[in-house]
Amino acid sequence: MPKMKTKSGAKKRFRLTGSGKVRANPANLRHGMRKRPQKMIRTARGTMILSDSDAKIVKRYFLPNS
Repeated sequence: MPKMKTKSGAKKRFRLTGSGKVRANPANLRHGMRKRPQKMIRTARGTMILSDSDAKIVKRYFLPNS
């Protein structure tokens, strides 16, 4: 059987924490910041932990070797 490969786009977007959670960058911060609430811009700084259902997909299909 061939080995499962890690998706190269996912390598650049997701990281696993020490406890196995999936860390990602929040969306909607590229342009059009004047339209968005200041609270949304502040809370989207840095990284976030993905929800369990999304993390399961990322771990199983996108990052199988990590």
